Amino acid sequence: MKTHLDSSTPVSREFTNVPLVRCAGLARTFGRGSSAVVALHHATCEIEAGQLVALVGPSGSGKSTLLHLLAGLDSPTAGTLEWPALADAPLRPGPVAVVFQAPSLLAPLDVLENVALPLLLAGAERAPANEAALAALRALGLDTIATKLPDELSGGQAQRVAIARALAGSPRLILADEPTGQLDHDTAAAVVDALIAAAERSGAALVIATHDHDIATRFTTRWRVADGRLYTNGPGR
Repeated sequence: MKTHLDSSTPVSREFTNVPLVRCAGLARTFGRGSSAVVALHHATCEIEAGQLVALVGPSGSGKSTLLHLLAGLDSPTAGTLEWPALADAPLRPGPVAVVFQAPSLLAPLDVLENVALPLLLAGAERAPANEAALAALRALGLDTIATKLPDELSGGQAQRVAIARALAGSPRLILADEPTGQLDHDTAAAVVDALIAAAERSGAALVIATHDHDIATRFTTRWRVADGRLYTNGPGR
């Protein structure tokens, strides 16, 4: 699959030789002419199966732009982006999952229905979609709240349900965009625990964008984004 355009011990993993995603000279500009804003300048990186990456940098530095490009949610204005180890099929739900800062659960649906919804929209039958959703909830210790509505959940529970929703499609690449930005320290740590554990169980790669130093130090691979430029030769490389 290719798009062509001109507070814990750090985790260590062994990687395979074929990257899940590869980009070279990736750039994204919003607007045109004198009003154009370059959000990302010629980023080059590879992400391999099992790799755990903290993408650090202040708000507005370009982290979200990069993650959206890697997920296929947006298109670059320059550079090359490909997913060489992933099947030539829609990326979501499936091989690539995205967890956003806000859980974005649908209020009329209960927890199980929220987790199963992306699978149903992708064409799955209800029974296997519910089975996959329940398995994802069980893996995160959330099966006991499967019938609760979103407004009955704590912030940490809602974010972990959003993680379960992302994981229900058995992704090989998990991209988390500031998933702890609205949570207190202890709840944030629990959410990161859940993401790392989920990635380790499945052997998926995990990339988490954060400006929280405590979270970043849990990852042996740490990349930095500053003023729209990606630096991959920092600590943990």
